[in-house]
Amino acid sequence: MTDDRKMTRIFERYLTLWVGLCIIAGIFLGKALPGLAKTLDSMSITVNGAPVVSIPIAVCLFFMMYPIMVKIDFGSVVKAGKSGKPVFLTLFLNWCIKPFTMYAISLFFLGGLFKGLIGTEAVDLVKMPFGLDLDVGAVHGAGVVVVQDGVKMLQIPLWRSYLAGCILLGIAPCTAMVLVWGYLSRGNDGLTLVMVALNSLAMLVLYGLLGGFLLGVGRLPIPWQALLLSISIYVALPLGAGYFSRQWIIKTKGEAWFNDTFLQVLTPITITALLVTLVLLFSFKGEVILANPLTILWIAVPLFIQTILIFALGYGLAKMLNLPYADAAPAAMIGASNHFEVAIATSVMLFGLSSGAALATVVGVLIEVPLMLMLVWFCKRTQGWFSPVPA
Repeated sequence: MTDDRKMTRIFERYLTLWVGLCIIAGIFLGKALPGLAKTLDSMSITVNGAPVVSIPIAVCLFFMMYPIMVKIDFGSVVKAGKSGKPVFLTLFLNWCIKPFTMYAISLFFLGGLFKGLIGTEAVDLVKMPFGLDLDVGAVHGAGVVVVQDGVKMLQIPLWRSYLAGCILLGIAPCTAMVLVWGYLSRGNDGLTLVMVALNSLAMLVLYGLLGGFLLGVGRLPIPWQALLLSISIYVALPLGAGYFSRQWIIKTKGEAWFNDTFLQVLTPITITALLVTLVLLFSFKGEVILANPLTILWIAVPLFIQTILIFALGYGLAKMLNLPYADAAPAAMIGASNHFEVAIATSVMLFGLSSGAALATVVGVLIEVPLMLMLVWFCKRTQGWFSPVPA
């Protein structure tokens, strides 16, 4: 019996194309209306006079995250105990291995091999860390406090800003598109949902802890309250809204209506919100990309290597643990892919819409789809390596 699974939605099938068009549209918009993105980014919630949360970006990112969270049946988490080894494997990869390999690989390339190509003297202006009020000229981590357009900013080496974006990607296991990758690779859909639910809950605690630690090691110290605020806005809020609205809708309209009508309307909203966010990001980074078109390549190389490495580790360990193929494929996929929605949101809040960190997280979106589709193809070609699960 064949199980031929394909992406049927045009948004999902051609996401890489849409991202590419958003890059072009954003660069063009930045040239035609250079003040637009800056004006939108200035529409922020401020604390002690410092912009903390960009309202337009926060709105876009809520609509990006909510449709993902509302799909998750957190009641299925109780089934995780029956899953055993695959759940342990994905949690081990995502929280004990992946953040640290991402940091090491990105530091090797961006802070070493590609540093001269990026520009040893190239700098980036990022937001002042939340809650800090330092004097102009003060040194904070790897940066120096300067004044830009009347606002205190932190001037840091450009490669470190890219490193920060990679770190934020590395500590964000995918809980959205991995549902698609698991489905296409003919994996165990129920297990994938369980792993997504567990990683979403783990992210509430571990994302801030690991982010604060690794950014600090990279001499980009971020106060804990900033990361907690980020998790509250971009994970906890849509997660809570998704959980309670799911319960209410199913209770009032029924599960069939929820799955067949409500979710069908929501799916394009996620991609649309993502694409609008990307246009805004690239409208502000267009000059950097045009001045050095290979910038995206320098960032993409460590992200590519990291993805392949984590997938290989997950797939190999699944084989060693004697998992059936239907469990091995999604366990490896969820570690290899990134939750770029949260990474984009956090980088924008912590470092700013125009930062190199935000650009690095966007590059993660750009390479994710073709790379993961390649891994889906590889999984299907190697099903024979694993014992089949009983029908």
